[in-house]
Parts: sequence; C-alpha cells; structure tokens
Amino acid sequence: MAFVCAGMAVSLTVRPVSASDAKDDPNVLQADHALAAALGKADKATAEKFLDADFMWTNSAGETLSRAKVLGQLPKPPLGDENGIQVTEYTYGQVAEVRVASGKMYVLRVWVKRPAGWRILHYHEVVLAGHPGASALSANDCENPCKDVPYTPKDDAEKGIRTSWAGLELALTDHDTKAWSPHFPEEYLMATSGATGPISKADRIATISKPGPGRVTLCRPMWVAGKLCESQLAAEPPAKFFHFGDTVVIISRNKPYIGKPELSTRIWHLDTEGVWQMMESWDTDIQSAPAVVPKS
Repeated sequence: MAFVCAGMAVSLTVRPVSASDAKDDPNVLQADHALAAALGKADKATAEKFLDADFMWTNSAGETLSRAKVLGQLPKPPLGDENGIQVTEYTYGQVAEVRVASGKMYVLRVWVKRPAGWRILHYHEVVLAGHPGASALSANDCENPCKDVPYTPKDDAEKGIRTSWAGLELALTDHDTKAWSPHFPEEYLMATSGATGPISKADRIATISKPGPGRVTLCRPMWVAGKLCESQLAAEPPAKFFHFGDTVVIISRNKPYIGKPELSTRIWHLDTEGVWQMMESWDTDIQSAPAVVPKS
C-alpha cells in the first residue's frame, strides 16, 4: 500500500533546472563505474575507497547493512560488474543518483559530494514483483501520510519537505494533477517490491486521472477533523535525514496499511521556484518483518 503514498504524484510541466543540476555528470559516472567494477571483482580495498562514512547497503530482502558489515563480508552485487548495462545518472547539487536495471532487478546508488570527492551513501536493491499483488492500488488510497507527515522538522529544509509532502498527498487523494505538478520532476521514477514494473511520471498520471471507488469521501472527513490516516514513516527506527545544501536524502522505514514494511530511499531537492521536489522513491519489502494486518 505504500506504493501509492510514497509520493507517486507526478508533474504535467517540466521542472525548472538549476545551474547545479546535470545529467550524466562525468565525475559521478567515473566513480560509479570504478565502484561497480570493484564490487564485481570482489575487490574490497578499491571498493572501500568509495564508501562514505555513513554508507549503507539495502539488499533485495530489505536487510540494511552498515559500512562495517559490508567491509567485513563484501556483498555480491546483484548485477555483477554491470558491464553492458545502461546507467542513468542525475546530479542535484551535492547529491547524485545512479539507476541501473536488468530484468526485475533494479539498483539505486546515491552518491554525495565530500571534500575528498564523490562517495556512495546508499546502495539500494529492489526486485520488482513477478505478478500484481492481491490488493489493487489506486490514487484513492490515502494511508500515507495524508494531511501530515509524522516527524518533527529540525530546520527550514525539513519544514519545506514536510509541507511539500503533505500537499502532494492531499492532491493525490483528490485526483488533482494540477496540484501535483510542483512537487515532482520529469525524471521522477519509483521502483518498489509491490509493483511489476518501474513507475514513471506518465504511468502515474494515467492512474491518478481515473476516478476511483470513493476513498476520497472516506479520508477527507478525517483531515477536516484533524486526524491522520496511517503514517508513512515508522516512528521506530526514526528516519535518517542527510542534508547537502539544497538536497536532502531520507532513508526510512515505511509503516504500511497492509503487508510488509519497507525500507525506503527518497531524494528531495529545492528547485528554482523554491519548491521541494521528490526526485525518486525506491522501496524494498523487509522480508524478515511481520506483515501488517488492517484493523477490522
């Protein structure tokens, strides 16, 4: 269910690109290629040079490994050395994302710019579903996070993200594509264990534009009463926020309405219009966790 509320809203207009934004940054791609080659050869010494101090690796089972654990036993990369696999890269100021995929396996690598150069902050694997799940998802499902987002902002950046997040979720449930527009860039993509394919902006527009079975009438009164629908972010463990100027990386555990909780990676970036946008959202089911059963 977190599929919907992870922010699959999309824009109908092209996002203004700032001077610091770029696609196919050669410095990022060079570092990423070197890391992929090192991992493919199980070259721990070379791979270690690219790992950030806060580095984490989330595998396809939703297990998140610390830097120390990764270096203790280097995981086998799911796509090998990635030779011949297409790489898509976007840079947002001091943060870059690299996307690679083969078949149902999707990998996101989040790079951050440090004084010593580009370092990888998070390696995130997602295996897409082989067939649609038992419960269909629509733009009317309002579990996450509805009118509010369950964390206390620590600064103006987090306040802006919270405002944008709450706004896009409200617009999502209202099927208001115009209100979604400021919150997502054209290159937005979601990869989640619950979907059979990656979800693009165009895919989500097609779904959101369709009228639904009436969830809006169920949820809207809850907002008016000042109550929340199910929280997107789990209170424990708390979400991790990594600030890099006008870009913030959030790594969190999602609390679903139904099914397995997820490990989620989101990148938020402040565009030239002063709007915090969700650049991507990748979610992996945590297989070791018990499934959530809706209250009757």
